[in-house]
Amino acid sequence: MTALRHRMCGFTLIELLVAIGVMALMAGLTWRGLDGIARTQERVQARADSLLGLQAGLAQWTADLDAIQQAPGFDGVDWDGRALRLTRNTSQEQGSGLVVVAWTRRDINGTGHWIRWQSPPVSTREQLQGAWSRAAQWGQNPGESDKRFEIVLTPLQEWRIFYFRGDAWSNPLSSDSAVPPPPPSAQPNAALPGPRVSNVPEGIRVVLTLPPGGPVAGTLTRDWIKPTVGGGKS
Repeated sequence: MTALRHRMCGFTLIELLVAIGVMALMAGLTWRGLDGIARTQERVQARADSLLGLQAGLAQWTADLDAIQQAPGFDGVDWDGRALRLTRNTSQEQGSGLVVVAWTRRDINGTGHWIRWQSPPVSTREQLQGAWSRAAQWGQNPGESDKRFEIVLTPLQEWRIFYFRGDAWSNPLSSDSAVPPPPPSAQPNAALPGPRVSNVPEGIRVVLTLPPGGPVAGTLTRDWIKPTVGGGKS
């Protein structure tokens, strides 16, 4: 009788194994649920970061085009098929100098990215010529010293540029779109003159192809219209 009472007060080995198995199953289900929530949060955060990078890039792109200022002997905008270069004001104040800005797409660790480069401010034609040449070199084969002036913005599979001239969009590299620059000055160290934008196209279209499978994918088209033509930006 005493042995029977002791047996009724405890658990058998089978009961303990069943209880442990149920607890393990519940723990596994709970972990899978938490892991799913964490993965969803990571995807949402990655998408948000990608959108912010893309929005920042497009905002800077528009700001650069709005601030274009052309100096004699230089195109206000130049597209060589790989990089787009432009000269722009450093600020809204007149006489504050110019900077050369370049945009390109380059592979970084096997993934294409949209990248922006900007020179230090320049105040003479000689400095502008040097910055203009450095921007071209950076777009083709950047050195480590030039990479210090670049900002990597967003993943990018490919991009295309079109100019709006003569009531039509066209390839900037086609002969119909070419406009000769004004003759250079004979005084390379002279101060830069006031704004001149005769060689800037009436509009610039950028077509961005974002990588498939990423947080943000597909093709995005952004048109910019010269403020003096359309009365405002795109």
